[in-house]
Amino acid sequence: MRSDRVKKGPQRAPSRALLYACGVDSEDIYKKPFIGIASSYTDVVPGHVHMERLKSAIEKGIYASGGISFTFGTPAICDGIAMGHKGMNYSLPSRELIADCVETMAQAHGFDGLVLLTSCDKITPGMLMAAARLNIPSIVVTAGPMLAGRKGSKRLSLVRDTFEAVGNFEAGNIKKDELEELTLRACPGAGSCQGLYTANTMNCLTEAMGMSLPGAGTSPAVSAKKERLAYRSGKRVVELVKKDIKPRDIINAASIHNAVVVDMATGGSTNTVLHLPAVAKEAGVRMDLGLFDRIGRKTPQILSLRPGGEYFMEDLEYAGGIGAVLNRLSTFLKDNITVSGKNIKEIAAESVVEDIEVVRSKSNPYRPTGGIAILYGNLCPKGAVVKQSAVDKKNMLMKGKAKVFNSEESAMKSIRGRKIKKGDIVVIRYEGPAGGPGMKEMLNPTSLICGLGLEKDVALITDGRFSGGTRGPCIGHVSPEAAAGGPIAALKDGDIIEINIPERSLNVRLTQQDIDMRMLKWKKPVKKLSGWLKRYARMVRSADEGAVLE
Repeated sequence: MRSDRVKKGPQRAPSRALLYACGVDSEDIYKKPFIGIASSYTDVVPGHVHMERLKSAIEKGIYASGGISFTFGTPAICDGIAMGHKGMNYSLPSRELIADCVETMAQAHGFDGLVLLTSCDKITPGMLMAAARLNIPSIVVTAGPMLAGRKGSKRLSLVRDTFEAVGNFEAGNIKKDELEELTLRACPGAGSCQGLYTANTMNCLTEAMGMSLPGAGTSPAVSAKKERLAYRSGKRVVELVKKDIKPRDIINAASIHNAVVVDMATGGSTNTVLHLPAVAKEAGVRMDLGLFDRIGRKTPQILSLRPGGEYFMEDLEYAGGIGAVLNRLSTFLKDNITVSGKNIKEIAAESVVEDIEVVRSKSNPYRPTGGIAILYGNLCPKGAVVKQSAVDKKNMLMKGKAKVFNSEESAMKSIRGRKIKKGDIVVIRYEGPAGGPGMKEMLNPTSLICGLGLEKDVALITDGRFSGGTRGPCIGHVSPEAAAGGPIAALKDGDIIEINIPERSLNVRLTQQDIDMRMLKWKKPVKKLSGWLKRYARMVRSADEGAVLE
C-alpha cells in the first residue's frame, strides 16, 4: 500500500507513534488502507454547511469496507458572498490553492485513496485537478443543490430574486421591504444555488465524467439520498484502492468529451470553459478551446434550467437527473469506465427519463445547438465565450457603440447613474486572470442591467468572466486580455462593436493597422498588489488556456 511508506517497518516507529496518538488501532494499521477525506466544510458557505453530516456517512462507508479515514480541510469561497468587492479577486485563484492543499496532504501522509467532499464553484474543479495530478484512487462526493425558495406559490432562486432584485429596487419597481423579503426567502437552507450555475454545472459534469456515483450531481443537499450516496462513496473508494483504479483511468479524452457534451446539452455555466481545460491539463489530456464549439454545434440543448430557463435543479433531479440526460445523449457519448464500476453507456442505458419536458428528446430540443458558443474576431483573436442559451433570439446579432471601463467598479457606477442607454455595448477590461487579478465574475453589472430592464438592449463584453447565473448578451473570457496587450485594450468610447453569435464572431470596426497604431501608445495600468494575488498575477496563464498557473 502507498501508506506503507508512513507506517511500515522499524524506521517508521515514530510515524506509527504519532498515528496511534490520533486513535489508529494497532491491529488495523498494517492491514487497512488509509483514506483521506478532503472536506471543504465551512459554516460561511451554504453549499458546505451540511458537510459534516456527509463526512460522517463517508467515514461509515470507509470503515464498513475495511479502510481507515483521515479528514483534512481545504479553502472554500462562496462566490455570492465574495461578489462585487475585493473578495472576488480571490475566487478563481482559490482553485489552485485547493488543488495544492489536497496534493500536499495526500503526499505528506501517504494516503492510499481519497474522497473529495466538495460543492461550490472553484472547489469542485480544484478537487478534480488534485485527483488527476495525484492519480491515486479517488472518488468525488458533491454535496448537492439547494431547494428553491418560496414566496407563496412562486419559486425563488438566488440570482433572479436577490442579485437582479437589486436592479429592480434601484429602478423603483419594488420597495425596500419587498427586497428584504426576497432576501430572506430566496435561499431556504443548505446547498449550492438552485439553478445550473457554476457549482451545479461542475457537479453534474463530475458525474458525467464518471468521477462521482450516479445521482450525485442532482440529489438535493438536504436529502437522505445524498447521505446514502456519501456512504456508498466511502465504501466504493476502498474498492477502488483494492482494484487500483485511478483518476487518470477515468479522466481521459473520452470522459472530457462526455463532459463537454453534457455541458452543451444542459446549457451549463461558461466557467466550465476555464475548469475543464484545467482538469484535462492535470490529467495529461490535450484540450483546446475549439472543442467546446465543435461539440456544441452538433449537440442539441435538451434542458432549460435557470438562469436561461425556468426549471430548477430539483426539477432535473425528479426528471431522472444526469442519468436521464446521459440516456438522451447516449449516441453522442464515448464509452468509458466510471468510479461506480459501470461504464458510462451502461449507466445511460439503465437510466430513465421521468419528465419529458424537463429533459427533452434530441428531436424536440430547447435549442438545436449547445448552450455555449466560442467567438473569434479582431477583438478576441484567441477566443471569447458566451452562454448563448441565456441570450434572447433578438440579441444573437447586435451592433452598438462601446462604453469602455477599466474596472468593474467604474462600470457599476455608470450603470447605477443611468449613463448606459439602449444600444450601448459595455466593455469592462483589465479584469482578466492577470489583470484583475483573478478574473472577477461580473454578476453584479449583469444583474443590475437585467434589473433595470436593459438585458435585451445592452450587451456586456469583458476579459473577466461571468457567473453561471448571468443571462443576456454577455461575452467574457476575451483573450488575449487587456493586461496582456490584447486588442480589447485598444478600444475607445464610441467604437462600433459587432456581435454575431450564429457566425461565432466578435469584431470592432477597426482595421488591424488602427489597432496596432493605438497599441503603440498603450501603457499597462499598474496595480499595487501584495501577497498571494501578486504571485498569482505573475504566474497565471490566459483564459483560453484555462487560467492555470505555470
